[in-house]
Amino acid sequence: MWRFRLIPDKTAIPFLLQRRTFFILSITLAVLSVAVLLGRGLNFGIDFAGGILIEVGTEREADIGQMRSALTGLGLGEIALQEFGSPTEVLIRIERQPGDAGAQQVAVTAVREALSANYSDTLSYRRVETVGPKVGSELIQAGIIAVVVSVFLMLVYIWFRFELPFAIGAVIALIHDVLLSLGIFAALGLEFNLPIVAAILLIVGYSMNDTVVVYDRVRENLRKYKTMPLLELLNQSVNETLARTVITSMTTLLALLALIIFGGAVIRDFSFAMIWGVIVGTYSSIFIAGALLLYVQPQRGGQKKTVGQAERLAAVDEDAEPAALAAEPAGALPEPDAAPDDRAAIVRAAQAAEEAMAEGDEEEPEATGSRRQRRASSSRERRRRRKRSKR
Repeated sequence: MWRFRLIPDKTAIPFLLQRRTFFILSITLAVLSVAVLLGRGLNFGIDFAGGILIEVGTEREADIGQMRSALTGLGLGEIALQEFGSPTEVLIRIERQPGDAGAQQVAVTAVREALSANYSDTLSYRRVETVGPKVGSELIQAGIIAVVVSVFLMLVYIWFRFELPFAIGAVIALIHDVLLSLGIFAALGLEFNLPIVAAILLIVGYSMNDTVVVYDRVRENLRKYKTMPLLELLNQSVNETLARTVITSMTTLLALLALIIFGGAVIRDFSFAMIWGVIVGTYSSIFIAGALLLYVQPQRGGQKKTVGQAERLAAVDEDAEPAALAAEPAGALPEPDAAPDDRAAIVRAAQAAEEAMAEGDEEEPEATGSRRQRRASSSRERRRRRKRSKR
């Protein structure tokens, strides 16, 4: 039966051969993001900057120019008006007024009176918010702490779940995703508020989930292909998880597109942040996270164990022990039911077997520490005792 597949079952796309190109692209975007953040800065919303926010609804298409003229001369400082979601909705931002909450309420009353006196249409006030500067600065600090702590906890989780090299690669990919998300908001001048901080945290979790899927396949292949070159192994791992990564991202994007189209202006910036984060997270998990392992070098079988590697090497030892013990040569023991006339031959065979075992012991000195070696040593000792009892 014919089945449609967006991504074939087996792909062999050489992602890592172009890793330098993608590294240059990512570094360039990250540097530009930092430059925009330092130069232009984020357009902090009322949650962080403090001030007064008034959402106004009109019966017909709003005349923002007429509204701005009505509010000019009130002496309230900087006033910004913008269309919000639809032509009949306007968002008015007013800088925080000197004084306490009473001064803010006086400013709101002045705006309402000026609009009622100088604007012809009937107005409805959908929302009025006031945030003080202290609350705004505390929210900024709390948002920064939340993002930093989440990235640090991801580092610790990957370190203990895998190995330190995997944790380093995952955190670099996370920082890359967060920087690009902040940079696009600064470049486009989109409002940065508490819902966007929540979107950044969701981006961190989504990107880490994609990266863990790739790294888990890398760890499995490190167990299976002990002699395969690391570049080839990493590229194979990325290809094996490609279908899962792309399909998961596309289904998430479909839900987010519905949210940005039908969700309204209130959550539009949040939806955009999530869409951008899914795209950037998918890109970093395919082109960046796996390629970083070439430079941090995860350890393979036969090397010194590190935190998180014991599980993988123990599994390898468990698989190797039965085969090693099965290959152990058995001593030339005489048959227990041999005839009395063959006793001399039996004695000679036992002596020859003992001499051969002694020579084998001299050629292969016993090593301590490995469970496999201890089991082999005890097996040889049991055979010696059986031969002595026969004699």
